[in-house]
Amino acid sequence: MTLKTHEASRSGRGSVSTLALAVLTSFAVTGCASLLGKTGQTPDLEIPTHWSTTVSSNNVPAASSSLAQWWEGFNDPHLGTLVTQALQANTSIRSAQAALQQSRALRDVKTAGMLPGVNASGSAGRSKSGDNEASNSFRAGLDASWEPDIFGGKRSTLIASEADAQAAETTLADVQVSIAAEVALAYIQLRGQQAQLLIAQNNLASQSETLQITDWRAQAGLITSLEVEQSRAATEQTRAQVPALEASIAKTRHSLAVLTGQPPDSLQTLTTSPTPVPQAAPDLALTIPAQTLRQRPDVRTAEHRITAALARVRAADAARYPGFSIGGSLGLNALTLAGLTNGATLASSLLASVSVPLFDGGAARSQVLAQEAALEQARVNYQAVVLTALKDVEDALVALQGDRSRLIHLQSAATAAANADLMAQQRYSSGLIDFQTVLQTQRTLLSAQDSVASTQADISADHVRLYKALGGGWN
Repeated sequence: MTLKTHEASRSGRGSVSTLALAVLTSFAVTGCASLLGKTGQTPDLEIPTHWSTTVSSNNVPAASSSLAQWWEGFNDPHLGTLVTQALQANTSIRSAQAALQQSRALRDVKTAGMLPGVNASGSAGRSKSGDNEASNSFRAGLDASWEPDIFGGKRSTLIASEADAQAAETTLADVQVSIAAEVALAYIQLRGQQAQLLIAQNNLASQSETLQITDWRAQAGLITSLEVEQSRAATEQTRAQVPALEASIAKTRHSLAVLTGQPPDSLQTLTTSPTPVPQAAPDLALTIPAQTLRQRPDVRTAEHRITAALARVRAADAARYPGFSIGGSLGLNALTLAGLTNGATLASSLLASVSVPLFDGGAARSQVLAQEAALEQARVNYQAVVLTALKDVEDALVALQGDRSRLIHLQSAATAAANADLMAQQRYSSGLIDFQTVLQTQRTLLSAQDSVASTQADISADHVRLYKALGGGWN
């Protein structure tokens, strides 16, 4: 049901009736206030004071600047160039940037809705009644309208839009964090695959020499063709690894190119000169759990979602109470077009109205309940994001600690395997051992060296995942 004040309208000069303003003031004073008075708060969670796993005795607190550009700690110019290019050209980042622009524009729409609206209008008409001569009428004027935000519904909607814009901003930051980490992981994987390819090629050369020696010994009648076939089988197995690794390198290069916003075949020069797997700085910079949660953009996004959800609850609650509007017009009326500028009649009007919801079948209350449920979802989602953030850091620390310890043992094993292979070849050439021993030492050497290269890449990848978990990669 809508209650409207009497419209005061007259031609010419004079005062405007104050009846509309009186009624509006009366409703504003006697209106009911919103039932929602609490402010939005994130759920209380127990945050640990330190991480359960340490990976270095020289840990130092991390500054936000060092986390923002963490890839510079790898001292690899190719990596820095690729990450920078990805942050500028990656399609996911560009899409998130467009979403941020959209969210800010929608916020500006809500901001404009808080202000009065003014429109200019003009009209021309010609009318005829019976046998009377036709007459013309012309009008030009301004129309204004405003809906006072008595119960804060519009203000709450604006707060929700502002929170959405902030969430879009931190969502963009979260995408930047993820893309930077994905580029680094792909680059490390590429360099690790190149290292594995070099190991396979070196072992293939060694096995080819052994095969040649075996052929000579078979031709001299010192061994049977069994050893020759065994040597050839081992050599071909190693040779088969080369095209598989080359294909993997090409696929990783393609993925890296797409991450940087380029066609898949645009980074071929990156694999022409293999370089070692980039290693992170020895002094690992960590942040305490509370600081990590403040740094991570996904946690901040979840906080903004709670703010937006609470504002929408308040807006839904405000919709249950009376709404007010004020409108008016000021114009010139004349019988001729030229008369609008000379001798026109001044016409003005003012209209105030109030709309009071009397019965809606419980729709308004249900809308409040729906928004309250959305608020609870936002709070639960915040808890999930925080727990996941803590888990990400703990997992990365555990993986880094385990891979570092594993690498020490694998390097010792690779050194021993290299010595054993050298001695086995020397003794086999002298006829002191059988060929089975040579085959076993070659397989062990290849496996140990491959494991060392793979673990070195894993350690670098662990650093990347740790910096991502700490919220690094954005300003």
